[in-house]
Amino acid sequence: MDDEGTTAPVVVDDLRGLVRGTVATAADVGFEDARTVWNGMIDRRPLAVVRVGDEDDIATAISYARTRGLPLAVRGGGHGVSGNGTVESGIVIDLGSLNEVEVDAAAATVRVGGGATISDVDQVTIPHGLAVPLGVISRTGVGGLTLGGGVGWLTRAHGLAADNLLEARVVTADGTRVVAGEAGDPELLWGLRGGGGNFGVVSSFTFRAHPLPDPVLAVNFVYGEPSWRQALTAWEEWTRDLPDAMQSIITVVTPPAFFGLGDDPVILVALAWVSPDRAEGERLVEQLRAQAPPDGEETDTSGWVGWQSAVDPLVPWGSRAYWKNTSFDRLDDEVIDVILRRGAEQRWVGTAFDIHHMGGAFARVAEEATPFPARSARFWLNIYGFWTDAADDAHHTAFVKGFAQDMAPFATGGLYVNFMGHDDDTDWRAAALAVYGPDKLERLVALKRRYDPDNLFRLNHNIPPG
Repeated sequence: MDDEGTTAPVVVDDLRGLVRGTVATAADVGFEDARTVWNGMIDRRPLAVVRVGDEDDIATAISYARTRGLPLAVRGGGHGVSGNGTVESGIVIDLGSLNEVEVDAAAATVRVGGGATISDVDQVTIPHGLAVPLGVISRTGVGGLTLGGGVGWLTRAHGLAADNLLEARVVTADGTRVVAGEAGDPELLWGLRGGGGNFGVVSSFTFRAHPLPDPVLAVNFVYGEPSWRQALTAWEEWTRDLPDAMQSIITVVTPPAFFGLGDDPVILVALAWVSPDRAEGERLVEQLRAQAPPDGEETDTSGWVGWQSAVDPLVPWGSRAYWKNTSFDRLDDEVIDVILRRGAEQRWVGTAFDIHHMGGAFARVAEEATPFPARSARFWLNIYGFWTDAADDAHHTAFVKGFAQDMAPFATGGLYVNFMGHDDDTDWRAAALAVYGPDKLERLVALKRRYDPDNLFRLNHNIPPG
């Protein structure tokens, strides 16, 4: 292999005859689209993007990369902020064609292809009155979301996406097909519930699904800056004793024009009540409304699929993005002061931050039951950038990093890998230790040594085998 120019034709000749799916290289029309991921800051040119047609194609692409010493990336939806779904001068396994969704309504289970998105799942499950706990952006790939944990609108009601994972089919580094679960390797299933894509390529997931009224009761409260302290104080008190069925997420953002909320930063308090007892949900909404009267509000009537995709336009494909996160338990005056100061500084369209109310079913999962950290955390903060101009990179990234530093004294431990930016895992072992802690990391390393001792699957939030 002398250079990329001499290698690319060989890749085309070899791979195209070996897989049922398609292969794209720099010589092909459509390669520019094939090589990109959601985060526009990630600009890499793989030797080949293999859009696999089946599980055999996954094994073939893995073998091709391994035997030639090529770096390997795995892409589900390509929406991860770290941009690990593409690679420089290597092979990309693109699972996007494996997006089938099969519902067993009687058993309340859903089998999902490794390349499916949240939207793919919701479109199929909602007609059955069922939902799988997933995320908050409909274009997100189910695979990456689940393997990292999966925080969303059903977290308090039913736990993380990973908590509802019953079984997975995995193609490992040596091409072996393994069932992760009670019918195969339960320890591997444990590792997949938050350990990321470190152990192989998941060709399909089987989830537990839950009954869901459609439409759910979904309400947005809007607060201008003079109302912020009252809104945050009231919300903190209101969240102390809520039924699991009430999920709320606070967003502090300078809204883009299509929000129709003006040019100044606002607090949005989004509420989703997922119980069929609508009257009780309305009572809880009214309780918060009385404690902190909003400056504006909207009841969403679009149904679950519409609610799940409502903020998609905020972060379109190609957004330049950098994120950081932390869990915390306090929302007292000291923490509110930091949030108010940072929120007021954020007077441009291009960064925002969310505060997720945790607890409920999420908190009742034993800490050691999955790799996901900080089960006792009351809140999770995600600070995120989503801009389009490269000239804004330094300023917006610095804001995200600075805000995270301000919140560090209040952190309660653990990081959420799906909210980690693309330079957070330079020191793999230190990053993995920060995410999982020593005991869980030791268990994950043992799995890594068993299934990927040479660290072929390293383009992720990596758990090194040694």
